[in-house]
Amino acid sequence: MKPHYLQHPIARAIGCAGVLMISPKAQRNRLSVCSKLCYAIGGAPYQITGSILGFFLQIYLLDVAQLDPFYASIILFVGRAWDAVTDPTVGFLVSRSKWTSIGRMMPWIVFSTPFAVLTYFLIWYVPPFEQGKVIWYLIFYCLFQSMQTCFHVPYSALTMFISSNQKERDSATAYRMMVEVLGTVLGTAIQGQIVGGASDCPTELNVTDGRNSSNLSAAKNNLSTVLLDNTKQSYLVASGVVSIIYVLCAVILFLGVKEKKESGFKKSNLTFRQGLWMVMSHGPYVKLVIGFLFTSLAFMLLEGNFALFLTYALGHRKDFQNILLVIMVAGTLSIPGWQWFLIRFGKKTAVYFGISWAVPFMILIVCIPSNLIVSYLMSVGAGVSVAAAFLLPWSMLPDVVDDFKVKNPDVHGHEALFYSFYVFFIKFASGLSLGISTLSLKFAGYITGSCSQPETVSLTLKVLVSPVPVCLIAVGLLILRTYPIDEERRQGNQKLLQKILDSEADSESESSPLSNV
Repeated sequence: MKPHYLQHPIARAIGCAGVLMISPKAQRNRLSVCSKLCYAIGGAPYQITGSILGFFLQIYLLDVAQLDPFYASIILFVGRAWDAVTDPTVGFLVSRSKWTSIGRMMPWIVFSTPFAVLTYFLIWYVPPFEQGKVIWYLIFYCLFQSMQTCFHVPYSALTMFISSNQKERDSATAYRMMVEVLGTVLGTAIQGQIVGGASDCPTELNVTDGRNSSNLSAAKNNLSTVLLDNTKQSYLVASGVVSIIYVLCAVILFLGVKEKKESGFKKSNLTFRQGLWMVMSHGPYVKLVIGFLFTSLAFMLLEGNFALFLTYALGHRKDFQNILLVIMVAGTLSIPGWQWFLIRFGKKTAVYFGISWAVPFMILIVCIPSNLIVSYLMSVGAGVSVAAAFLLPWSMLPDVVDDFKVKNPDVHGHEALFYSFYVFFIKFASGLSLGISTLSLKFAGYITGSCSQPETVSLTLKVLVSPVPVCLIAVGLLILRTYPIDEERRQGNQKLLQKILDSEADSESESSPLSNV
């Protein structure tokens, strides 16, 4: 599943790029708990909207907006691909922003918020026309992704500008990750509980009241129309609630966090082309990215199709939103356990154990006859593995960055390249996989707006949430076997890197007679 509760790559990158400024002023520059909480709350909108779009957009386009699966697949692919492109683009523009009276990053956050809220709300509005409906969703989905990126990339970069004390930055990041984890659960809960209370399918209708077949058919059609309108209204209400939360989080961030102009951040001495070549020539990075590309695609396929699978393959139309919430809660609660596991047994062992943990549950949920209790139990088991699947890549990417730094000590500002290119590949590939999987429903005979689907659709959904993800996980784990950075090499790199950083700090202190500059 989509990895909406994990730390954003640009934040991790810029955090790693910082050079600690050892001075009395920096030592006194402490962040209050209130400031850290306000900063952390700013990360919630990205996670809330991301989890909602990941779980609910596909089923919304097919069953509520009633788009043809072919057009829905285009919207999902183009939207994700556009999102992938905007990340490095906005990052490039943000890095060249000038300082203003409210800071360097804050203007991006302030001015993008109203447009992000408006475009998000319009994604969940069904326009009163058929011609041009596809263009409507395509435009507003891409616009929202752009506005969201304009908010989240500078927010992530804000890590470097809230304090010049590295420990304070790390502490603020810990607060942020806690809030972001809660954001994924909150997003699934809000959307699921509001939308789950409505249904666009009539489940009961008195067919023995003596009316003729034509009247009965008309009554069914009228009831279906009323229920569909109620469902549309529920999606609008949910989007309105999320929009209000989005604005509140932005306001709290703006009022509670003061951006500081001073920073020890070293700018990159690489051009874009040079950076791309160096990153893609680093063997451990390539193996790690390709391996996690396959495993991430497995969980993204599961995320994108699971709501439809629960609704049409297992028949849990009334309970699918609760099952999705159980997955997110189980994943959230298991994060500390996986963090302990990777520290105790090593990251490569945690990768194999954590990601493969989901395989039995993926197989069982399609082999065992439909049962609500069994579905809940399988979802708990899968949720535990979901946490590992998206925690471990962000835990291992810094090791690759350290390995590169040790081998290329004269190259500065390279960290953002590793994270941004990883995000680019993952987002682009996820858009392609979701587009293809949605298109496959069309070939299976998916009937838009129908309360039941042909058996071929049920079979296709089972394939998309079990055999295909299992195969992708197997390929990804095989590739990760060739990943060369084990615990011994990782710890050796950390020691060497610390010596390099100490040497740089000593050189800077000797070259400047003013320690407080």
